Amino acid sequence: MISDRIRPGRVLAARVLAMACVLFGALFYIVGATIKPGYSSISQYISELNATGTLHAEALGLYGFLPLAVLFATFLWVARPVAAVPGISRMGWWLLWSQPMAFFIAFLAPCDAGCPESGSLSQIIHNALGLLTYFAGATGLFLVASAPVLQGTGARTYLRFTGIAFVVLFVVMLQPELAPVRGLIQRLADALLGGAVLVIAWRLVGIRSKAGDQGN
Repeated sequence: MISDRIRPGRVLAARVLAMACVLFGALFYIVGATIKPGYSSISQYISELNATGTLHAEALGLYGFLPLAVLFATFLWVARPVAAVPGISRMGWWLLWSQPMAFFIAFLAPCDAGCPESGSLSQIIHNALGLLTYFAGATGLFLVASAPVLQGTGARTYLRFTGIAFVVLFVVMLQPELAPVRGLIQRLADALLGGAVLVIAWRLVGIRSKAGDQGN
């Protein structure tokens, strides 16, 4: 279990990183949509911000998706030693690494313009790994919610709801009839993820495990 000597410096760093991750992500989405000509946050996928061959694609990938991936990964790395995630919830924590990976994939293998179902090699990689990271992230959130310290709390309910919503919203945004609002649907999923990061930072990080828990 987490030591009785909770490391306050590490806990503070993890929570600052969690806030930085959420705030940077929101700012990136807003600024990216603002500076990209003709881009719609309502109808276009987030990954279309740096779609191959479009204006400002390289800059938005390098200064948007890449630092977001680094921030998220750093939060998970810093927070892990002081997170009350024993047993199966620890497996969920490792699955959460799929989320910084998703942002890194958006940088490394950008989609083609319009993010079609098939296209260039980059698009194929983007689609395949994007599918994997969505479902891995959903599973990770659901398993992290099993942490004993969350028993009987709204935090557990929120994390489980977000895990389920991740899958549902992913399927919904792919429906052709909902193409006019698929960007909005994806942003809803990301907003829920941002909330989950903050819940984890304040309800799992720096919290002593219950007596008898196995973990760190």
